[in-house]
Amino acid sequence: MSTKVCVTGSSGRLGPHVVAELAAHGYDVLAVDVAPAPPAVTDLDVATVRADLTDAAQAVDVLAGCDAVVHLANIPAPGLRPDGVTFTTNVTMNHAVFAAARTHGLRRVVWASSETTLGLPFVDPPWYAPVDEAHFPRAESTYALSKVVTEQVAATYARWTGVAHVGLRFSNVLGRDDYRRLFPAAWADPHARKWNLWSYIDARDAASACRLALEARDEQLGAGASAGAPNLVIAAADTCMTRPSAELLAEVFPGVELRRPVEGTTSLFAVDAARDLLGWEPAHTWRDTLEA
Repeated sequence: MSTKVCVTGSSGRLGPHVVAELAAHGYDVLAVDVAPAPPAVTDLDVATVRADLTDAAQAVDVLAGCDAVVHLANIPAPGLRPDGVTFTTNVTMNHAVFAAARTHGLRRVVWASSETTLGLPFVDPPWYAPVDEAHFPRAESTYALSKVVTEQVAATYARWTGVAHVGLRFSNVLGRDDYRRLFPAAWADPHARKWNLWSYIDARDAASACRLALEARDEQLGAGASAGAPNLVIAAADTCMTRPSAELLAEVFPGVELRRPVEGTTSLFAVDAARDLLGWEPAHTWRDTLEA
């Protein structure tokens, strides 16, 4: 019998990629969103349900019969809704899903945290680079604060249940169609995308991180007695820029400590923890699209 995984937020930017990734690897996927499923989901042989996961009863209903959840649903960025709505909606929804997972005894919870917990947008300079998991907590928006709070909620549920709750601190999730629209305009102005140190993550690589977080062994994640709730940086191997990363950092954020050598256009976010715990590596770059 295949593992049944609920993917919440399945109609969002990342959701269809995660649904496709899991379906391609033999998972029985339930796609859940408050919005209608897009063709990228309906064209796959997966079940779909519309639900409002801020309602705890609906969260319990949709997770019935599932083995695991990849929880992506949330207001996905600051500034889309009033601050109070963003914070309340996200924290309420995240708690409802974690509590429902506990009710049904799910064996793994994977959820979308955010790079914003690490200090984005970088109006003020980062404390150091490459930015890693220790660059936390540094919320600069109510949206980021909702993710910081949820990381603590996840850690608490992991302790209560002995089930790993893996938070993925995704960088700016983009697809191939986004690269030509966004990146060339930034090449002449290093300040244009300084807000996240010129970082991004290809949606396909973000999806593979979700799958590997589901597949990682409990002992890798510190589950059980040590209550595993790692929160891992998920970013591309390179920046969106054509200039060397160390040069950009020195120009835009002079004086920021570079804690290890960064060659060429290597990312200023460190993904060592995701590599070590999940066996994950970013495999895609915008360069394959724009330089093809």
